[in-house]
Amino acid sequence: MFENLTASGAIPSLNALRAFEAMARTGGATRAAAELNVTHSAVSRQVKALEAQLGLRLFEGPRHALTLTEAGRGLLPGLTAAFDQIAAAVAEARGTGRDLHVAVNASLAVKWLIPRLADFNRLHPQVRVHLVELAPHAVSRRGADMLLRLLDTPRIEALGAIAVIPNAVGPVIAPALAQDDARTAVLTAPRLTPRTHATAWKDWAGLSRRRLPPAPERPVAHLHFALDSALAGWGAAVLPWALTAEAVMDGRLLAPFGFARDDGAVAAIPGAGEMSQDRRLLLRWLSDQGRAMPTAPDAT
Repeated sequence: MFENLTASGAIPSLNALRAFEAMARTGGATRAAAELNVTHSAVSRQVKALEAQLGLRLFEGPRHALTLTEAGRGLLPGLTAAFDQIAAAVAEARGTGRDLHVAVNASLAVKWLIPRLADFNRLHPQVRVHLVELAPHAVSRRGADMLLRLLDTPRIEALGAIAVIPNAVGPVIAPALAQDDARTAVLTAPRLTPRTHATAWKDWAGLSRRRLPPAPERPVAHLHFALDSALAGWGAAVLPWALTAEAVMDGRLLAPFGFARDDGAVAAIPGAGEMSQDRRLLLRWLSDQGRAMPTAPDAT
């Protein structure tokens, strides 16, 4: 009775379609693999198998900068809508209407969101928040009711996101490393450079119109690694105000040049489906938390 499902011309493997959709939507096999909890090579194999079955090229260009072909661009929207509907149907069948799945970048989760979640639980004990990691540059995550990450203004507008905390960035340094001249020390100390924000120092120099003197670089993996390293006195780091506010306010870090406002914000991106009451509760709470943040010291 199932012969037609495997006949020539039948619908390709759902695993292959899902791998392609995730890779196309997130912008790469590595980010798709993280979302699907499989290996990079598994995603690549599935996409190649799909291309072979369809007799079409879905991606083109060098391996490190693949782009969708015309066929790939045509296939993606229908698959995204279909998988979103499947995820919504499964959630409905499970009766998980009171669960909210929030995808958030690791640094923002560890240093801003998680320390505040007890307040949301106190106010709304009936809503269960589940956190999943959002890949560094991703703006979507399968099954997520909401995504939280730093975005620039054009992307906030394009994605229909809601700004929660206006972004400002500045260099910070531990008092012990700064000694008597924090402004000189923060520019000449070893520069903690997150791989996820490799241009942080250059971007701040452009915003503040300052010339950076030579200084050694110390690469770290993420923004929260840079923050902890700065607190430990391992070097200076350019970081967003949302992550550093508490440490600056209580004197554990110095910000001798203040914080320069850029055109972005920590923003909430709505997931697929209708905006439920529980999503509205979370969004309102996030906005309240953003408004309660102390104002960043002006750039000097």
